[in-house]
Order: sequence, then structure tokens, then C-alpha cells
Amino acid sequence: MFLYGFFDANSMLGDNEDLLVYIDGEFVPASQAKISVFDHGFLYGDGVFEGIRAYNGKVFKLKEHIDRLYDCAKVIDLQIPVSKEEFAEIILETLRRNNLKNAYIRPIVTRGIGDLGLDPRICKKPSIIVIAVEWGKLYGDLYEKGLRAVTVTIRRNAIDSLPPNIKSLNYLNNVLAKIEANAKGGDEAIFLDHNGYISEGSGDNIFIVKNGVVVTPPTLNNLRGITRAVTIELIYKLGIPFKEANIGLFDLYSADEIFVTGTAAEIAPITYIDGRVVGDGKPGKITRLLMEEFRKLTEEEGVPIYP
Repeated sequence: MFLYGFFDANSMLGDNEDLLVYIDGEFVPASQAKISVFDHGFLYGDGVFEGIRAYNGKVFKLKEHIDRLYDCAKVIDLQIPVSKEEFAEIILETLRRNNLKNAYIRPIVTRGIGDLGLDPRICKKPSIIVIAVEWGKLYGDLYEKGLRAVTVTIRRNAIDSLPPNIKSLNYLNNVLAKIEANAKGGDEAIFLDHNGYISEGSGDNIFIVKNGVVVTPPTLNNLRGITRAVTIELIYKLGIPFKEANIGLFDLYSADEIFVTGTAAEIAPITYIDGRVVGDGKPGKITRLLMEEFRKLTEEEGVPIYP
């Protein structure tokens, strides 16, 4: 289903309440999937997660997502109680149990059950949850029209506070940005960091194109996106000039093209930002080329779900 041009995940979930969800070794119907109110993932956002896509019976960049999940867990000193290989098999089995071929997958690892104290040592065993749902295009018909983006006053978490490279369950920074974007009529929020540099979107990385050169901010102040990395590989493969550099509002407003990348968003064009038309108001040539090459790649690569 679509709502105002967007993929309506909430409506979709309502139609599939009996999808099976993996929780700590068991598969239970989504309508019965529960965690304790004393789980520190719920109480404090203490945990990590991933967003992964499956296309036509294959999971795209599964290893890369699993590696990032474990890296983020290590940074917050969270010991995932299964091996990477076992976790990958849990994800594949969740897809099989739900007979899914095209899906969005959400693996979650929480600190586990504790008490109302902050100390993570109270939590004796982390919890593993995997949700997989059928998925369409996040932005609906806006891939052809382009998104309206707005910069927000909320700044991206400082790298010496809560590093944006940790894909943690504490997403309130992103939620506040999305709230502001909604209030301003934007489809996506664009963060600046505390130095005034462009950071990323509320749920995706950002790229600009100027005079045929693609530029994206370094990942110190934004998430090391898997789709970002794939996009950069495509840029090099296609021989398009590219550089990684800090960019500011001037660069954003004067860009010939702007696009964002993310697992859920894939590659999505921005054609309007802060009251300014980007380029000619249509998705640009380089953006459209990368969108097409990315589509081809997702059709070719991936870990088979069904042997």
C-alpha cells in the first residue's frame, strides 16, 4: 500500500499480523511477539540493529550488514550470543518461514532484561529479534518526481557524544529531525553537524553532483551506509568523477543534482530543498544512471534464501 506517495509499512503490517518473528530461538506470530518491559533495549535504547533488503529471493549485501551489526555491538560492548554465520542463517530462516522473496529485514540485538538501573552489567543475556516483511518502494512515485528535502535545526549527534556510525536503537535524534521535516512539508530531513557541515538525511546518506563530479561527506559525521558504499563502487565503475569532502549549505543549494542512499530508500533523487529547485527540477542524468545501475545490481547479487 502507498500513502501520499510513500510505501505505507504500517498498513502493510496490519494486513499481515501473523507474520512470524524470530525472538531468542523461537518463531512466533507478529501479533504475539513480545519483549519484557525491563529489556534495556526498550528502557534505554541500549542495543543495535540493521536494515537489510531481499530482492527476488536473494538477500543483498548480507555479509556487509552482519559485519556492521557486529562492529556496532562491539563499540557498545554488547556480546552477540551467536556467531555471524548463525545470525545469517536466522535471517534466512525468518524469510523462509514467511515465504518471502522481496523483503525488508530488521535484525535487532538488545542488551536484554535488566532492571530500572542504567548499568548494562545487570543484563545477563542479550536478546536477538529478527523481523522480515514484504516491501515495496519506500518513496513510491517520488523516485520519478524527486523528493522535497529540508534542512533541520536539530544537529546530528556529535561524534564525541553518540557517534552516528553506531546504528543503535536510540534513534531519537533522527526522529526529531523527521518531526521537523514533517512540520516543514519535507519528504526528508537533512542534518548539519555541529560544525555546520552537511551530515546526512534522517535515514540515509547524501550525495551532490556539481559540474559532473559526485561529492559526498566523509563518514565521520554520518553512518557508514552499505548502500552508500555500493553507490561509490558504481560511480568508480562508471568512470564518473568522485570525491569525498565536507560540504556546506552553499554546496547543497548550488548543486546540479542531489540524491540520497539507504537500504530502505535505495537511491532516491532530491529535486527541491529549502525552497530551492535542484537543477531543472527533475532527477538528474547521473542520479538516474546510478538508480538504474543499482537496480541491475540488486537483481544480480545476493545470498539465496531458498537453496
